[in-house]
Amino acid sequence: MKSRRYTSPLRARGAEITRQRILDAAFARFSSQYYDDVTLDAVAADAGVTVQTVLRRFDSKESLVRAIVEARTPRVTTQRDQAPVGDAAGAVSNLLDHYESIGDLVMLLLRQEERVRPFADVTAFGKAYHVEWVERVFAPWLGEREGEERVLLRAQLVAVCDTYTWYLLRRQQGLTRAQTQQALVGLVTGALNSAR
Repeated sequence: MKSRRYTSPLRARGAEITRQRILDAAFARFSSQYYDDVTLDAVAADAGVTVQTVLRRFDSKESLVRAIVEARTPRVTTQRDQAPVGDAAGAVSNLLDHYESIGDLVMLLLRQEERVRPFADVTAFGKAYHVEWVERVFAPWLGEREGEERVLLRAQLVAVCDTYTWYLLRRQQGLTRAQTQQALVGLVTGALNSAR
């Protein structure tokens, strides 16, 4: 007679807490260091577990990154999905909340996307989602345009609302959040009012 494996609720809860500690420790590392500089030894130490425990739960560093992405992507899209449709200033405010929270991380991933496969998958998803966000949030203006005019406006909005633009204004030009918001609203409004 085969013995059935039984996992107590307490043990399952403990395993989930350990898993979350590992994910949090790994996220902190990948948010501030390049992929090649993050070791499973360091993640394990930060999480208070052994490397074997990390590998038992995630198999590899790449699998660990994919688990982080799977856990955190819904939070990102939920926040961005709250942007109001047809309200340029409200959309920019939503965007700034997002970039102030994870813009530096996004830039770190973009700098590595060509050589780190999990990061390339993340950034590819982010770029596609960003285009969809622009199309949804600015639908009233895009709906008034056709053909090349619509294509051009969409491209302008995608560029103006991109992480790179936030990074240029906020980090490279040293603008405050309020100044960055004012600049982005001006750029978005300029694009929306062009060729009308």
